[in-house]
Amino acid sequence: MVFQDPTGSLNPRQTIYEIVAEGLRIHKISRGPNGDSEEQLVARALSRAGLRPPERFYLLYPHELSGGQRQRVVIAGALALDPEVIVADEPVSNLDASVRGEILRLLLQLRDTLQISILIVTHDLGLAWTVADRVAVMYLGRIVEIGPAADVLTKPLHPYTRALLDVVPEAGGADRPILAGEPPDPTNIPEGCRFHPRCPALARGESAQAGVDHACREQDLGLEELRPQHWVACHLARVRAAGGNGARATAPSPSGTSS
Repeated sequence: MVFQDPTGSLNPRQTIYEIVAEGLRIHKISRGPNGDSEEQLVARALSRAGLRPPERFYLLYPHELSGGQRQRVVIAGALALDPEVIVADEPVSNLDASVRGEILRLLLQLRDTLQISILIVTHDLGLAWTVADRVAVMYLGRIVEIGPAADVLTKPLHPYTRALLDVVPEAGGADRPILAGEPPDPTNIPEGCRFHPRCPALARGESAQAGVDHACREQDLGLEELRPQHWVACHLARVRAAGGNGARATAPSPSGTSS
């Protein structure tokens, strides 16, 4: 795990060595697969994260490092266990613009050289476009659209994805649609499609025209593959993809998945 705020996620009372070695000690790993000692494993993790020579950082404390260096320490702590997957929660949002680029290049380099999958949680669609192979869009804790980054961000199928893209700053004017209704309450999930209380397509009558307005309000549904490797949970998108008039909307997919 790589957290958003390196200052908050690092223990100020631990040295950099202790921070990186903590995961190894928790999992009782005293030797690497090739017989490497704990110190060698820590040194390798720091080096992979771009902190070289690693020995120079062993006895330092987090407050003695820059923001970018602290985030590299967090990444080194994740790398120490040779993971197959890294989960990065807004890994560059608290960093200066110049440092953001360095950390993103590091993550992409680690992905390619170590064959690590990286799941990045972000609100920054520009970041998703830059680094992601696949994009999953979530609403109220459920994935509503997932597919190749280029498809999702240039040819979205779900109204919520379209709404997110509508507010991306672009040259040429500031008149952009704003979602109506109250922000969602995760303790009071609406029936039917979770997005229907704020859905622009439903408000404009597009769902009624397609004959799915009742389904949108009453029937939950799971993800369905409407394009190759492009999945969406939307009654209206299903009808449009089928080229029909709503006949399929009364039978939501029984095999839907959620997150």
